Amino acid sequence: MNTSASTLRLDASAIGLSGLCLIHCLALPVLTAVSPIAGVLAEAEWIHKLLVVLALPVSGLVIWTNLNTERNILFIGCVAAGLALLLGAAFIEALQDFEAPLTVAGAGLLSFAHGYRFATHR
Repeated sequence: MNTSASTLRLDASAIGLSGLCLIHCLALPVLTAVSPIAGVLAEAEWIHKLLVVLALPVSGLVIWTNLNTERNILFIGCVAAGLALLLGAAFIEALQDFEAPLTVAGAGLLSFAHGYRFATHR
């Protein structure tokens, strides 16, 4: 597989996972008013943890393949900060009151970073 095509697929996958995080965090609470099943999914902690666990290897692999270029420092910083926010929101009990804003900020950083790389890829 071509490394360029592989990196583009990883970036697209990371953007999709970040989108799922945002949908879960923002849309499910609204859908709870319409459907009780959505309320169950909105409160399911395992979904947050699963999405973070899926995001780690995808974003980690993209970071690993871009460590050799200095111009990717902003990308790597945004991805690392986004992952740290998602990890904190999902796994640190003391941050439970801030779970939604941390998740939105983390997913937003990941989406921005991967979207920027995807758009500027040569």
